[in-house]
Amino acid sequence: MSGRIYWDPTGAEFGIPTYPYRMAPKGLATRRQLTALGLRPAGQDVQAQILWRRGKRVAYLYAVELAKPKRTPTAAQLAALERAMQARRTCPRCLRDIGYCLRKRWPACLDCQTPDEREAA
Repeated sequence: MSGRIYWDPTGAEFGIPTYPYRMAPKGLATRRQLTALGLRPAGQDVQAQILWRRGKRVAYLYAVELAKPKRTPTAAQLAALERAMQARRTCPRCLRDIGYCLRKRWPACLDCQTPDEREAA
């Protein structure tokens, strides 16, 4: 089955229109491509798909004309995100900002961990 071309623009075989890698029609884009354009799918259904790597890889396509602009977070949302990140960067033992996010399995920053704790982690 290697070398199979996934060409089904009517969706008869795969249920939705399906195209091979790099052969999608204009006006359709992946989520990542929409993000690069400053857009979001805005609740629309998947319009088509791209299949490659023997059907093991799939990318869903959305209509660019139905996409809406990305929403910008409010000041309160940005402040809440900053507080959450600050909490993840704060060592529970020395209470200082360590400059990186502390892993959940680590009890403290590398400076505060004992040799036994370092081996366990």
